[in-house]
Amino acid sequence: MKLRLILVTAAIALLSGCASSKMIVKENQELIAPAAGKAQVVFMRSTFVGSAIQASVFDVTSGEPEFIGIISNDTKLAHTVDPGKRVFMVVSEAADYMEANLAAGKTYYSMVTPRMGAWKARFSMHPVRNSGSGEFQYDSKQFKEWLEKTRFVTNTAESTAWAKENLNDIKDKHARYWEVWKQKSPADLAERTLNADDGV
Repeated sequence: MKLRLILVTAAIALLSGCASSKMIVKENQELIAPAAGKAQVVFMRSTFVGSAIQASVFDVTSGEPEFIGIISNDTKLAHTVDPGKRVFMVVSEAADYMEANLAAGKTYYSMVTPRMGAWKARFSMHPVRNSGSGEFQYDSKQFKEWLEKTRFVTNTAESTAWAKENLNDIKDKHARYWEVWKQKSPADLAERTLNADDGV
């Protein structure tokens, strides 16, 4: 048990020391509306749990991982896409997913949250809802606090190089965990899907 704690601590220190420098905070923190005919998804993360661990976000709609960026605690990523059905993946120790049905001209939000893994935190993505059921809601006080606290980040040469260097591992995780995702019940999938009317 003590050895595992030492190894986990070392891994956290290594990851927090190198991954945080891969993304940079954007000078302009204003969210720009999506271009005509496009939709936008903002991936946001703000939690003390697992705060030292980085998570990488991908668009896997085509079946191949397309790198969006690396998200650390108290940061957010804005990603412009074609409207319609999309699938997003978050990767750390494992991979997890969020599906989406996006409308043109709308901006959507997703909370990236940590959960316990074998050696380090794993992550999941959750839709932020306009109404109805769902853990994350636009009209909550907590969501407004997250909006103010988090900072927009953008990719650098280092982050894109990291994605290329780790592409084989990312593809392996996608192949393994996509099969797990497909076994979820319709109700579970519905909870983890951004609906068209979740846009603002």
